Amino acid sequence: MASPVTTCLMMSAILVGLAGCAGAKDTDQDQAAAAPIYQSADILRLDDTLVAFNVRMSGGRGAEDVADYARCLAAGYTVENNYGFARHVRTKIDEEGGVWRADAVYTISPALPRGLRTIDAEVTVADCAERGIPTV
Repeated sequence: MASPVTTCLMMSAILVGLAGCAGAKDTDQDQAAAAPIYQSADILRLDDTLVAFNVRMSGGRGAEDVADYARCLAAGYTVENNYGFARHVRTKIDEEGGVWRADAVYTISPALPRGLRTIDAEVTVADCAERGIPTV
């Protein structure tokens, strides 16, 4: 017969294992519930090289996903208009009633612009397609 300490340790291990299974199930459900739903997108060309993107979505990871949505639209718009690169200027994000909104501004150019927040439009469009994010 096992000692009381051994029995206690075995029961603890079983409980920890069961808790791990419950956690995995919850994670799967959370991921399914968190799938982003991409809603409207308005694109406003402010001048020859400056473009604003106003997007809405629900679900997902919130601020991170809505910023990615705006970036993907900027990349798609850049390619569609025969430019090669975009540079992020700013993004304002807010949430109300489970709907995330981003107001993002990008410059577009045929050559790599100066700055640290530049994107190669074709590479970004391919990445967005792979991730299932709309690009215009």
